[in-house]
Amino acid sequence: MSLEQESPEIKLAIDLIYLLESNEIDPQTVLAALKIVEIDFINKINALDKKS
Repeated sequence: MSLEQESPEIKLAIDLIYLLESNEIDPQTVLAALKIVEIDFINKINALDKKS
């Protein structure tokens, strides 16, 4: 399967992995940062849900 046929979340994951690995970011730092990002986006989703 080619990348063009992949879902948006797979494409984004591949892009993020490439970005992080090409910048040689420590894996533990990546995981800690991703936890912060996840919390931020959960809060954004919850705020949108409260508006509707």
